[in-house]
Amino acid sequence: MKYLITGGAGFIGSNLARYVLDQGHEVVVLDNFATGKRENLTEIQDRITLIEGDIRNRETVDEALRGCVAVFHEGALGSVPRSVADPVTSHDVNVNGTLTILEASRAAGVKRIVFAASSSAYGEQPESPKIETMPPLPISPYAASKTACEAYLQAYAAAYGMETVSLRYFNVFGPRQDPFGAYAAVIPAFVSKILRNEKPQVFGDGEQTRDFCYIENVCYANWLAVHAPAENCNGRPLNIACHSAVSLNQILEKLKSLMKSNIEAEYSSVRAGDVRHSLADISLAQKMIGYKPLVYFDEGLERAIDWYTTHLH
Repeated sequence: MKYLITGGAGFIGSNLARYVLDQGHEVVVLDNFATGKRENLTEIQDRITLIEGDIRNRETVDEALRGCVAVFHEGALGSVPRSVADPVTSHDVNVNGTLTILEASRAAGVKRIVFAASSSAYGEQPESPKIETMPPLPISPYAASKTACEAYLQAYAAAYGMETVSLRYFNVFGPRQDPFGAYAAVIPAFVSKILRNEKPQVFGDGEQTRDFCYIENVCYANWLAVHAPAENCNGRPLNIACHSAVSLNQILEKLKSLMKSNIEAEYSSVRAGDVRHSLADISLAQKMIGYKPLVYFDEGLERAIDWYTTHLH
């Protein structure tokens, strides 16, 4: 079988490409390298078909879809702060790009689309854990764009009979996640700072919590979703996480212990659009696609440290 992975040069996409290849299938990667990195594909470049282009370009998407049985739609412009600074571009890439993928897939007869949705859809709802029956309350343009994409996947399932699944990722981390730049994710940013003996930067007091999910869990969830019964693929969002909350201060203490460092963090003001607490109920994903975490936080953190220590040095 041949599968298309949009955003396949990104952190999640490149790990997913390896996962699908390891299952013995063909992979087409579509990426414009706006945020994806060519080095993420270096080890597998001879095993994939790489198409450099934009998910908003219909001709490019048509070419990428040729012969594919399903799409893993990971391509997006990520980052809450980036979307706050430039909401128009985030909307254009995320929403219009998703609509292009849906229309091209419909025309090509590709029925199954697994979409990278986001836990940011929940916003600052006080109830915990977050459950999919809660109404979306996005508090950033990024979250709004991802929520709009979910609505389109549900609409295409209802109107055209397409098989769509939205996987709401909670704070994914692991190998190939960019530790640098203004929008670096917290774990690789912390690790890279400690490796350089620099103070990690914490936005807020560090007591905010997240349901961190190791990348292998996300790849597994995508694979389950693409093979789930058709009747369970109606665009309904599913939480993908570990049902375990960890604070940023707890992460720092774990990292200092594992990396044998006594460096202290530098605290600054909270960023606009950031939520305070995030914890997932994952029972619906287990019911609909058979998902359960394979790697929990502590093991995932040790694996991530090993990878960054090797590759950043």
